[in-house]
Amino acid sequence: MNKILLATLLLIPSSWTQISEKNKAIDSAEERYVKADYEESVREHLALLNEYGINSEEANFDLALSYQFNEQEEDAQQKYVELVGAIKSNIASSASNQNGVILGRGEKYKEALEAFKTALIKDPTNDIARYNYELLARWLEQNEDQQQDQKDNQDQDKQEPSNYAKRMKAEADKLVEQFKFKEALDVMNKALEIDETVSHYQEFIKNLGDVNEINEN
Repeated sequence: MNKILLATLLLIPSSWTQISEKNKAIDSAEERYVKADYEESVREHLALLNEYGINSEEANFDLALSYQFNEQEEDAQQKYVELVGAIKSNIASSASNQNGVILGRGEKYKEALEAFKTALIKDPTNDIARYNYELLARWLEQNEDQQQDQKDNQDQDKQEPSNYAKRMKAEADKLVEQFKFKEALDVMNKALEIDETVSHYQEFIKNLGDVNEINEN
């Protein structure tokens, strides 16, 4: 009985030491993050996972944040994607929100919007994700309207070529086949003087001008 009691007592200090070291490691990792020493924060949070076996959702989220602020965005994104399936809704929501921020900075706006939406589904009280979602949704809507307006204007400006313009283009194509680029350019420019719909082939005319300039040099 005494031997068993002695053995038990001898094991306790070792256990206390391990707990103390683990707590110090946790405090140190948190301190590095708070002080914005993100490189060391990454290193120490990895130590929590690999050396002390601390694999909690909170520890993984803190590691992901440290990755992100240390400009290791691919590593951060990988962690965030994993954490979207976290049991704790606030962790899952925050991870999806941060993933959305990275996607948005990478100009993957529609994917970012989906990430913010997922963050709200995971936790409807996440006001940061709600702000990001609403802001990006409004921006996308306005931007798509502007792009559509520009496309409509371009379509209106680009007139369909007349039969004359098509005939001149066919004539210029035959000259190009004979490597007579200057003659082809002259045909198109002269046709453009009397028929504005020849501008439909503006890119072709520009290319002829470039080739002709190279040949002259």
